Formats: sequence, C-alpha cells, structure tokens
Amino acid sequence: MSDLMNRNDNSPRKFRLDKQRGKLMGVSAGMADYFGVDVTLVRIAWVLGTLLGFGSLILIYIAIGLIAD
Repeated sequence: MSDLMNRNDNSPRKFRLDKQRGKLMGVSAGMADYFGVDVTLVRIAWVLGTLLGFGSLILIYIAIGLIAD
C-alpha cells in the first residue's frame, strides 16, 4: 500500500508477481498489490471462481503465472 502513496501519478501501474508473499506462483499476491486489496480476498475469489467456473480459472491462473513477470 505504501508503494501506491509514493509513486508518481504520471507513471502507469504495472502488474508484477509477488513471489515473496505468494503461495504458489505469486499471482494472487501480485493482483492484491495491483488492486490494493487484501491477498486473502483475492485467493478466496480465485477459489470461488474456479469452483463456479468448472475449473476454467485454473488455466487462467497458470497462464498469468507463466506470462507475467
């Protein structure tokens, strides 16, 4: 959260994996940093989306983990 306060308003936000706080690939922690929400909420959203979407979010999660820096 402190990064959001210290960054210049003209600089674009970039999505980055957060492998230090991440459990699997750092995707959920990176998304939590990007959107400024708690990482637990992002993880719960991934689990619920995977269960309700018949597992399709697993492929999206893996793709984000492999493509993102």
